[in-house]
Amino acid sequence: MADILVIDDDSEVLGTVQRALSREEHEIRIAESPAQARSLLARHRPHLIILDIMMPGQDGLSFCKELRANPLYHELPILFLSARWRTDEIVQGLDAGGDDYLTKPFELKELTARIRALLRRYPPDESAKEPLIVGGISLSPTTFQVSTELLKDTQLTSTEFRLLHHLMTAPDQAHSVRELLDRVWQYPPGTGDPDLVRAHIRNLRAKLEPDSSSPQFIHTIHGVGYMVKS
Repeated sequence: MADILVIDDDSEVLGTVQRALSREEHEIRIAESPAQARSLLARHRPHLIILDIMMPGQDGLSFCKELRANPLYHELPILFLSARWRTDEIVQGLDAGGDDYLTKPFELKELTARIRALLRRYPPDESAKEPLIVGGISLSPTTFQVSTELLKDTQLTSTEFRLLHHLMTAPDQAHSVRELLDRVWQYPPGTGDPDLVRAHIRNLRAKLEPDSSSPQFIHTIHGVGYMVKS
């Protein structure tokens, strides 16, 4: 069972999601705006947030960025649930700090499957305490921060951390988009959107690389996938 905060200005969507997730024995809190959500978050930290984008007052993208700027919410999984369906709009959501993105209208089975996948990845593994150091990258499993010779203690989201950690624990190997969806996002085989991987790789490069157009750390292996070299 998890505590889930659902933020959407559509009362019908809120009701549908609340009923579906309550059947999964989750504790559901609802908010019709980021302002209401902010008030709830001041009193209670959920395990996961489901966030609409198009809302009056403040949109979900800016609210997601606001959450990610707060150290309390670096690791909190955020799932966008939005009527915006174009690839560039989905990428905007992931760029804002979302871990996953589901378009409306949606199947309840798909929603619950995505939530189960997100919750399986959290909390992160606490067994490893020492930084992982590979190919000039130092990755901290306790702070989710990454450092290089030129870059010091840059904060990653949970998904960015898991993605980079996976690449670093198997260096000098090309990891396909399909494998990353299966292993990092933990989606069932054949599901998941490849744009999730591409967007998060781009975000990692923006944080990690001196010049993201000419990567030094996360290499593209054309026709295969991505690699961190030792």
